Amino acid sequence: MRIVLAEDSTLLREGLIRLLAEEGHEVVAAVGDGTALVEAAAAKQPDVCVVDVRMPPTHTDEGLRAALEIRERWPEIGVLVLSQYVEKRYATQLITSDAGAVGYLLKDRVAQVGEFLDALDRVGAGNAAFDPEVVRQLLARTTHTDPLSRLTSREVDVLRQMAEGCTNDKIASSLHISRSAVEKHVNSIFDKLDLPRSTSLNRRVLAVLRYLGT
Repeated sequence: MRIVLAEDSTLLREGLIRLLAEEGHEVVAAVGDGTALVEAAAAKQPDVCVVDVRMPPTHTDEGLRAALEIRERWPEIGVLVLSQYVEKRYATQLITSDAGAVGYLLKDRVAQVGEFLDALDRVGAGNAAFDPEVVRQLLARTTHTDPLSRLTSREVDVLRQMAEGCTNDKIASSLHISRSAVEKHVNSIFDKLDLPRSTSLNRRVLAVLRYLGT
């Protein structure tokens, strides 16, 4: 994949460049602030942007706001956000956008190289890759809503893994139930949340997260 990397820490940026190169990816630009990220996305038209949330000048949410601008202007470009925390307002806005190819990982997950590369591959393929802790916090944020309270505990488990971007087969394996049982739970979730059924994993994840972010 052709990748634009946005990370203000020189040490981490250089480490990621080396890791990505060793995996056969091409880092076409490596920048240290949100403005440079948007400019690089416009000039290079990469497959994926890997973006740190906190960058100069304020070190708060510049990376996320730049990622949202990229999603709006070039929805075909995938975005994988790296963060030390869950910035709920912008995170919800990012991962509930209409287009696919989006991910949000906590930086602790980057230390698990295999998980980071798996998430990058998912985003590059046009799918979703959400850190389980991000999903947990977004789910916790909306437990007061009536439709969500109608879900059974098993359906909540399935929903959480759906939101992480898991396939039905992966959910079945993780929860030690059959694939047909997962499909029944998924259909029930869509019915209870008044969400349209879809055979597209990416669309169903974004639909669920859009609801959870309201």
